[in-house]
Amino acid sequence: MTTASLQRRLGLFHATVLNMIDMVGIGPFISLPIVIGLVGGMYIWAWVAGALLSFVDAMIWSELGAAYPMAGGSYNFLKEAYEKNKLGRLMSFLYVWQTVIQAPLVAASAAIGFSHYFSYLVPLNEWQHKLLSGAVIVLITFLLYRKIDSIGKIGTLLWAGVVLTMGWIIAGGLTKGNLSIPFHEATLNFQWQHIASFVFGQACIKSIYSYLGYYNVCHLGGEIKKPGINIPRSMFISVAGIAMLYLAMNISVTSVIPWQEIQQWQHSETNEFVVSIFIERLYGAGAANIATVMILWVALASLFAVMLGYSRVPYAAAQDGMFFSFFAKLHPTRHFPYVSLLVLAGIAFVFSLLFKMSDVISGILAMRIIVQFIGQAVGVILLRQRNGTANLPYKMPLYPLPVIIAIAMWLFVFIATGMKIMLSFLVLAGTGLIVYFVFAKYKTYWPYDKEQPSSQE
Repeated sequence: MTTASLQRRLGLFHATVLNMIDMVGIGPFISLPIVIGLVGGMYIWAWVAGALLSFVDAMIWSELGAAYPMAGGSYNFLKEAYEKNKLGRLMSFLYVWQTVIQAPLVAASAAIGFSHYFSYLVPLNEWQHKLLSGAVIVLITFLLYRKIDSIGKIGTLLWAGVVLTMGWIIAGGLTKGNLSIPFHEATLNFQWQHIASFVFGQACIKSIYSYLGYYNVCHLGGEIKKPGINIPRSMFISVAGIAMLYLAMNISVTSVIPWQEIQQWQHSETNEFVVSIFIERLYGAGAANIATVMILWVALASLFAVMLGYSRVPYAAAQDGMFFSFFAKLHPTRHFPYVSLLVLAGIAFVFSLLFKMSDVISGILAMRIIVQFIGQAVGVILLRQRNGTANLPYKMPLYPLPVIIAIAMWLFVFIATGMKIMLSFLVLAGTGLIVYFVFAKYKTYWPYDKEQPSSQE
């Protein structure tokens, strides 16, 4: 095992910045018209539901992240919650197993979304889309191949582009749109019976996809200063800030382009560039081109944060003896897990060439929900029962209500992904179980261990 170690160099500001640029990728620009296409005038409530679930789930992540501030995030949480020498070995292994597929899917979705939005500037055929998606993965990998303190500076620069882009969109609606229309439509079209419907669940999948990333700081736990304070704060600031931006962006856009028109575009598949058209109607084609470039900047920023956070997961598992040992290697001079980064980037490159955007959004969520999100929610209960709360740096308020709400909402979203996606998750989980038991037999880990092995091997 290498003697190099991760450095705690990221403070609250940089942690929040990396969360926010992870959350605001190409997702909200692509999801905005999809949500409207699904639920029409109920679109605002789908974004509110996504914010609510993210905020409640952030309480779970905060309690776990503050208590176990190490590289790998969920890998450590699941291992500790389910007992690291017993069922925790299986749960943490399954998380890493799904991460090797799911993290590249997230990266591929950002790269694919980038190439599609680029088509507003330059029309591309199918193969040109694929080549551009792959090139984006290569570029981000190059930007991440450096020390963590340099990463913080690059992240801040990318975040500035995110803020400017969202600010311009919101300002356009505030100054030139009719804001009374979306507010009126939101109350006029609200119906309680639709909240629990399959279609509303489908819309929530798209909105939640755009909120994912508020927990990115937990994957970087070993590189965060004062983690007991900064990890929870960065998540709550991120969720609150991004929720306000998303709601303001939706209201701004629909104050200029009626949601009925956007829904018609979705049903006829005639316009994928709603935000660019929004700017074009307000300021002309030249401004729309500039806005599109800024949206592409946002997509790059998100992909940067995604690859940064997830590259720490296989590294942490390999250091713990629960994954292939070469993933545990740190760069000898720059002190980052370069093997893990390169492997995930390579898989993401392949996925970006193989899949379409519609294939990945539901799959990304389904692969996370059972093992990671629900697994962690149950894990908080197990940890509190076993260890108590006296030594917790952060304790969620109103426990256990947030845990119950999070589990119920995640189950609703999982069912809404549809049978095909749920079956895909079961196949992935099933193969993970087989590989784990072969691996455990070879290593004499649980349930084959005669004596409890050390967690560091």
